[in-house]
Amino acid sequence: MKIEIKHEQGLGTIHDDALLIRKAVFIVEQGVNVADELNDQSAEENAIHIVAYANSKLAATARVIIESDNIWHIQRVATLQSLRGYGLGTALLNYIEDLAPSYNIQQLVLGAQIQARGFYELLGFETTGTPFMEAGIEHIHMKKEL
Repeated sequence: MKIEIKHEQGLGTIHDDALLIRKAVFIVEQGVNVADELNDQSAEENAIHIVAYANSKLAATARVIIESDNIWHIQRVATLQSLRGYGLGTALLNYIEDLAPSYNIQQLVLGAQIQARGFYELLGFETTGTPFMEAGIEHIHMKKEL
């Protein structure tokens, strides 16, 4: 499987591809309300959208929000169901981590769905705080120093 990862800031082709993946995973598969998934137009317009393509087809996505001068908030990490287990999520997070220094980012934070906590721990993220609910799904705050 040939994996290619691309990113762009703001709206455009990569964002459009990211939305297709997010809708398939969060809205269709997980039952998240459309209004909850698309609740922040400013984030859509200003975030860095990242998409992984497997053999030139949509596969996985994430978005990165600038939280402060040196912190990125990773959000909306999703892999299409048929492509899970091929390392696409790991490739996305590694891509973000490799991209971070060019933006002077020193820390990554995210709110992981509880069922994905172990995945992020394997990538070096640490749990912070207590579980919380978002879009009807239990999450936990996590961070990683770079």
